[in-house]
Amino acid sequence: MSTPAMQPIITPSDTQTRSTRPLVRVGTRKSALALVQAEWVVASLQKLHPSVDFEVRPMLSQADKDKITALYKMGGKGLWTNELEAALVARELDVIVHCAKDMPTSLPEGCKLACFTEREDPRDVVVVKKGLEGKYKRLADLPEGAVVGTSSVRRMAQIRRRYPKLRFLDMRGNIDTRLKKLDDEESEYAVLILAAAGLHRTDRHARISEYLERDSPGGSVLYAVGQGGLGIEVRADDAKMIELLRPFEDEKTMLAIETERSVMRTLEGGCSIPIGVETRWLEGNNLRLTGCVVSVEGTEAADAESTEEVTTREQAVAFGKRVAQMLVDNGAQPILDVINKDREASRDNAEPWIPA
Repeated sequence: MSTPAMQPIITPSDTQTRSTRPLVRVGTRKSALALVQAEWVVASLQKLHPSVDFEVRPMLSQADKDKITALYKMGGKGLWTNELEAALVARELDVIVHCAKDMPTSLPEGCKLACFTEREDPRDVVVVKKGLEGKYKRLADLPEGAVVGTSSVRRMAQIRRRYPKLRFLDMRGNIDTRLKKLDDEESEYAVLILAAAGLHRTDRHARISEYLERDSPGGSVLYAVGQGGLGIEVRADDAKMIELLRPFEDEKTMLAIETERSVMRTLEGGCSIPIGVETRWLEGNNLRLTGCVVSVEGTEAADAESTEEVTTREQAVAFGKRVAQMLVDNGAQPILDVINKDREASRDNAEPWIPA
């Protein structure tokens, strides 16, 4: 029996008491953090819609399966989302909960971002190895040659720009895995750079020794586009699901993240390209947007900042485009061209990836 295009998929429950209640199938990645986020979304939606049932259905993404290749050499777009979106289009899922920073700026045909939830703290943070916590607190405290763990070329590039004498080693895996690698007495890592949002959502505030931002001592370190936000994706023709999610959207978060995504879309950068942003609401509806593009070596950079009144999605997109053009005018494009060329060359020479 086919399901009408304008109806959410209804799956019969195994129990008679739920047989007449709609069941919304919520897709997410299988990582511990992704599951925490999806369960929070489900709990929030359950309060808004007590007559609807929700079920979390986790899946592995390409980037979850390939733990070896550096992220910025894997292709950038859809690393965390392709498998979930295929299931959404195939009507095996009704909604997907994404970290907004992992989402490509252009969605597959037939898919739509229905809402952004209230944003967690979007900043990056420094986590110090347990054995060194009494010695270091900030990046500025680290001696020459100290090892910083990160899998993000954006973080690496910006920190190299400010602290060129530090060393960097790739760090992949979920939060627990990364913290164990950091704290291992035999590891080289002195500190780890993570998103504050993930540590907050998993109740690890105590591990944070420094928050990095526009006004950080030693120079700004800007966060990833969409960082700290959760985006909920649906099929574009699923009007009832879009309506179900409407009251869950946080308007200020949506406008800020749409502004950031417009910058990245205009520059044609994937989620692993070193575009750093910071959006901050000032008085009234004035949004300040700061952006940067930094070479992997940290030796070249383009910066831009502007403030505009933003009250609609259209204004947010237009604002992002203007700041992206400012970045291009200030030298961003040659930096991105070099990074894209390196990524393509690395991908052409890589061993074929075999799913685990």
